[in-house]
Amino acid sequence: MQVTPTLNEGLKRAFTVVVPSADLQTRRNARLAEVARDVKLPGFRPGKVPASLVKQRYGASVNAELLEQIVNDATTKLMQEQNLRPANQPKVDLVSAGEGDADLEFKVEMEVLPEIEVPDLSGLKLTRLTAKVSDETVDKAIADLARRSRKFETIEEDRAAAHGDVICVDFVGKLDGTPFDGGTADDVNVEIGGEGFIPGFAEQMEGLKAGEDRTITVTFPADYQAAELAGKEVTFEVKAKSLKKAVDPAIDDELAKSVGLENLEQARKLITEQAEGEYRQLTRLRIKRELLDALSDKTAFEAPASMVDAEFSQIWARVEEDRKAGRMDEEDAGKDEDTLRADYRRIAERRVKLGLLLAEIGRKQEIQVSREELLGAMQQEAQRYPGQEQMVFEFFSKNPQAVEGLRGPILENKVVDYLIELADVTDKEVTPEELAEIPPAEL
Repeated sequence: MQVTPTLNEGLKRAFTVVVPSADLQTRRNARLAEVARDVKLPGFRPGKVPASLVKQRYGASVNAELLEQIVNDATTKLMQEQNLRPANQPKVDLVSAGEGDADLEFKVEMEVLPEIEVPDLSGLKLTRLTAKVSDETVDKAIADLARRSRKFETIEEDRAAAHGDVICVDFVGKLDGTPFDGGTADDVNVEIGGEGFIPGFAEQMEGLKAGEDRTITVTFPADYQAAELAGKEVTFEVKAKSLKKAVDPAIDDELAKSVGLENLEQARKLITEQAEGEYRQLTRLRIKRELLDALSDKTAFEAPASMVDAEFSQIWARVEEDRKAGRMDEEDAGKDEDTLRADYRRIAERRVKLGLLLAEIGRKQEIQVSREELLGAMQQEAQRYPGQEQMVFEFFSKNPQAVEGLRGPILENKVVDYLIELADVTDKEVTPEELAEIPPAEL
């Protein structure tokens, strides 16, 4: 095999590879001999089919099989001999298929991973934010549980609905005079001044009496999840049916039993444990974010453009979805297309660099992902598709790249754990609200 470098620019590499015709012919004859031993043709005993007939019948398929195999083997050997770590799947272009007495010739192009020097991490300082679950937090959760379990009693008094009352209505929502999806409902309990409806909807029910009709006009929020309604002015034709009052149940053991628990003490314990779990996740998220911000300043190497392109494509697809659904935050919504793309490309480059640095640290420290950890990740993924778990496992068994997609995040988290353990960590207790304040993405 003859290898000729044709490009060495930055992280881009290209080579021309030539496999001599004699080598091709040797492998071609060996493969045809294997076929001849097993082939069965009418009029011939097994293994006695003439070589010329075997070549006539199976030569084309053997050539195609060998071509793919030899190109793959030669490309693998090339990367080993040149000590290359490709950042993406090498691109192979066939120049000559090696037919007849001609040599096999093809070109290989790829981007390689940069040389990454792991920085000195001995002086790394981090702050681990923590929060405690207060009695007030648990009390509020219990009160919310009682509110969701409230009953509605009809008010027999013939009067108009006032603030705090609940009015049962039917309504039909219309956009430009035409009913829209999700805008029609019957027997809906609306609390005057309550939450859970479009701003202005419940407030305009005040003064209604049972049996009365009213048409109200409201404007959907600009960030409303249904893009076709976001920021639009619509009307609702409302028919009031009855006036009610909400009655919250007593906060006692019976309330807990109504949701399948033994008593109120068990309900408080369960709520506390759930909140503690959420706080632990936030603590982990915050210290990981601080660690990545510190590491970002130490990524003084070039990121492979192909990897940045792939990461940016994924990010931009989500941005487009958010834009269509009206979920973009005010800062992004105020940027022009070019600025927004440039900002998110910088984020993509940061993520790629951090991913490469963490992977290199993991490689140097020989941090591995166990088979059990991978299996656990597959099981978690399968649980997302109830009734199709077996299909998910079969998918992973047939797609090694999908398995690698699970390995990456596990390895990253193990490296993060290693670095947090290595760092000088100071614990700081904050309020739950402060813990939940995630800083904006670094650009």
